[in-house]
Amino acid sequence: MAWTERVALVTGGSRGIGRAIVQRLAAEGAKVAFVYRSNQAAADALTQELREAGREALALQADVANKAEADQCVEKVLEQWGRIDILVNNAGIIRDGLLATMTEDQWRDVINTNLNSVYNFCHAVLRPMMSARYGRIINMSSVAAHFGNAGQTNYAASKGGVEGFTRCLATEVARRGITVNAVAPGFIETDMTQAVRDAYGAEIKKRIPTRRLGLPEDVANVVAFLADEATSYVTGQIIAVDGGLTLGGI
Repeated sequence: MAWTERVALVTGGSRGIGRAIVQRLAAEGAKVAFVYRSNQAAADALTQELREAGREALALQADVANKAEADQCVEKVLEQWGRIDILVNNAGIIRDGLLATMTEDQWRDVINTNLNSVYNFCHAVLRPMMSARYGRIINMSSVAAHFGNAGQTNYAASKGGVEGFTRCLATEVARRGITVNAVAPGFIETDMTQAVRDAYGAEIKKRIPTRRLGLPEDVANVVAFLADEATSYVTGQIIAVDGGLTLGGI
């Protein structure tokens, strides 16, 4: 089936990495729905950009941590286009702080947004994907799941959970023609990493073999690869997009 007949749903799609993913999937020809939480101006701008380029787009306002709202998003996409072929669980937040002083809200907000939302949307799309005997699910992890970064117990726990979830779900649905993979970005130039980049500056690049920070498009390229029909033999994998950061070299 051609990309022009595919339908994608991307959470956290109005800014940063999510925006680049929406743009890339739309450029391939897919119809793309994306979920945003509060930045309607950014969502409207992206929708207009895609439609002016002749692409079909649908912006959905929702709290991804809310199961009922996730179900409603999926229902709206099915009503609009009749199918969902690609799900990208990209929505994520950080609420860094040492565990000794971390509030319960800081812990729960990160777990709910980064991990529980993955359950919410995967659960909602599985039945239509299984009925179609086709699907591409890509979850967003992070290299933080593999590093012991002080102040990120909540974030690392959420992303480690995403990776375990990805592997297990991949085994459950493989025979239905559905692949489930995760992408683990390193230091990417987005609003979410601005504080880290401001604090460490050029020191960050010294830890990266490619000696540069990643761009949202670097992540979007890998997501598009995993979303393609041709990658049916790739499932249960965690692919780092980090310029070699996790190689551990100097």
